[in-house]
Amino acid sequence: MGMRLPDPAKASPAEVAAFFAGLTPEVQRQLALRHPQVVGNLDGAPVPLRYLANSLAVAQEHRRELARAADAALPGGDRELAAGNAARYAELSGRQLLAFDPRGRGQLAEVFGELGHDARTAVLVPGSDVDLASSDRLAGMARALRAASGERVAVVAWVGYTTPVGVGVDAAREELARAGAPRLERLVAGLAPVTGPVTLFCHSYGSVVCGQSAPDPARVAGVVVLASPGMGLERADQLRVPVWAVARNPEDWISDVPNVSLFGFGHGADPTSPDFRAQLLPSTGSHGHSDYFAPGSASLAAFAALAATGSPAISA
Repeated sequence: MGMRLPDPAKASPAEVAAFFAGLTPEVQRQLALRHPQVVGNLDGAPVPLRYLANSLAVAQEHRRELARAADAALPGGDRELAAGNAARYAELSGRQLLAFDPRGRGQLAEVFGELGHDARTAVLVPGSDVDLASSDRLAGMARALRAASGERVAVVAWVGYTTPVGVGVDAAREELARAGAPRLERLVAGLAPVTGPVTLFCHSYGSVVCGQSAPDPARVAGVVVLASPGMGLERADQLRVPVWAVARNPEDWISDVPNVSLFGFGHGADPTSPDFRAQLLPSTGSHGHSDYFAPGSASLAAFAALAATGSPAISA
């Protein structure tokens, strides 16, 4: 075809969008067929084209891992790992993937609803221990939010950065958040022209990523933090968008994490404290660190109202 794709590392989502806008639908499709793992991960490329490209990439990886699982020349542990990967890729077949990258622990972004058709869009940003293999935990939160909104909100479950593993040093420092923040900014920059401003829901360490991402008011309607260890900020007004913080339920262990920032460890002020000046949301009916999207909880009701209308309707 003799055509160079935009450089994923250098081209802005706006430049990517302009590139694809200058191509015919057939040329776009041919690029997706030839370079699925590039096109599928280009923020700014047409959403349906990314779905197509990522479906092809998932199928390619599924075939590759099936072949490895059947390769008698490989050690038994490698074959077992390949079989597990193949099973995971089979589960992803047919799903709306806005991004898919099987390298390392793997990353992806899955969409629930219709981007550009549903009235509003939310993006879920995960905390520790979420990767391609475990992303269905975040997908469950996304399904719950979409259902609670009356199917009015499209929800993106974004596993697009390297999350900390466990509650060790990486979770206590901000390096992974600083690396993830530009990736979140690119995702939002690619979405907003299609969806309008999005609402970010940032869970646990994901709230550090959101705090580091400097949300643009033209692209981000607001930021919701839940089970947060801190955002790397001292006050909510350091961001240029509205910030809501969910009151912690009594069973959330994050309450035991000191809200300090010292010698590169810790994430600063507690977003639920009065001095932080975020708007508080209730958590009644939720339990533990990862249950704020529980059906019937006050937190999920507030999330759904906020995502659908821009107002949580109820406060803590």
